[in-house]
Amino acid sequence: MKKKHEKKIKRAFKQKRWNEIRTFDSWQIFKVMSEFVEGFEKMAKIGPCVSVFGSARTKPTNKYYKLAEEIGFKLTQKGYGVITGGGPGIMEAANKGAQRGQGTSVGLNIDLHFEQSENKFIDRDKLICFDYFFVRKLMFVKYAQGFVVLPGGVGTLDELFEALTLIQTKKIAKFPIILVGKSYWRGMMDWIEDTILAKESNICAEDLDLFHIVETTEQVLEKIDKFYSKYMLKPNF
Repeated sequence: MKKKHEKKIKRAFKQKRWNEIRTFDSWQIFKVMSEFVEGFEKMAKIGPCVSVFGSARTKPTNKYYKLAEEIGFKLTQKGYGVITGGGPGIMEAANKGAQRGQGTSVGLNIDLHFEQSENKFIDRDKLICFDYFFVRKLMFVKYAQGFVVLPGGVGTLDELFEALTLIQTKKIAKFPIILVGKSYWRGMMDWIEDTILAKESNICAEDLDLFHIVETTEQVLEKIDKFYSKYMLKPNF
């Protein structure tokens, strides 16, 4: 594995002629455009959905896997579809719940060298595969009526803070962001409140209202229902 990483680093830093760089970049633009076009065309047809995030490493015996499946199922009973990253773990659980509820089950898969392969609970016409994380993340945000974030790792945190940044900077309208699992998120919250807010003043107190931390499926649905009792369902930008 170490040799593989070294080869990749050397390849990335290999000297290229200016013409090689320009040619590669030009063709890369068309690849990026094609991912945007496919994503927009397919996602525009899915109807109201909630994006569910969490670790690909979570096992079916884990309590958060079972909770994600229950959340996916209950969302469909409220008329929402489910969007996930299309992989195993929490993503699989949420898609499984959505399919069990006979609702829309979307998978936005990413081509990785490890870990990620699509799960079997995605509607076949709603599986989209990406090479670029930034295109995929846009689809998660643009077509979601809410974010439900279960325990996860670096990728989950990336998706969470991407959404928070866009809302905080008013690049998109506010929508519900719900973190599930108080004990899991407590350490992060302590750091945000004690260090980022109180000690360094790098955010304001109102920023803490951009998301909610809950424990149960019922609380997830309550937060989403409460928000959309006031606002219209629509794409975010």
